[in-house]
Amino acid sequence: MTRARQHGTARVWTLPTGPLQENVVLVAGEGGEGFLFDPGDEAERVLALVRDAGVTVRGILLTHAHFDHIGAVQPVREALGVPVSLHPADLPLYRLGAASAARWNLPFVQPQAPDHEITQGQTFQAGALTLTARELPGHAPGHVVFLGDGFVVAGDTLFQGGIGRTDLPGGNHPQLIAGIARELLSLPDETVVYPGHGPATTLGAERRTNPFLR
Repeated sequence: MTRARQHGTARVWTLPTGPLQENVVLVAGEGGEGFLFDPGDEAERVLALVRDAGVTVRGILLTHAHFDHIGAVQPVREALGVPVSLHPADLPLYRLGAASAARWNLPFVQPQAPDHEITQGQTFQAGALTLTARELPGHAPGHVVFLGDGFVVAGDTLFQGGIGRTDLPGGNHPQLIAGIARELLSLPDETVVYPGHGPATTLGAERRTNPFLR
């Protein structure tokens, strides 16, 4: 299994899944309670990660609802018996999951409706772990990022050397750039970014070298 990275008392695992290699992220605090982010595909591998990590998942949190981030939501939520949370502005995308995947000729299980809405500044608690949601639209209308102690689960907003696509329906390039500046670049340089695709990076490295942030 992937090795966890330590951030204070929190541990973070990432698992690339599916043909688009979307990163599922698992975060747990001291005591082993935590949250699962963006189960995109390969439900069995996602559940194996949770089991091997020994984490008690208290909920599935979605950064946004593009099909490659929600393809394993239904089997995983049923197996773990946990609620799913999504920003309401991404509900239309969520409902279009199967149609979007079909355009790529990819198999897809349409998940049932989310259980809870995510709002700006909302905190999520699982045992000793506390995370805060921040709205960061531009790649998707209801995209949110989740801030922890020294790290951020960033979805498809900021990547190593890149940013999220804004040419998809609901995309907005100026809005994404403004959101990255407001919600991410205001954080310390050493903050670790866990993106929806590709390797982890730090805000300092992206501030210095990311061509989209100049």
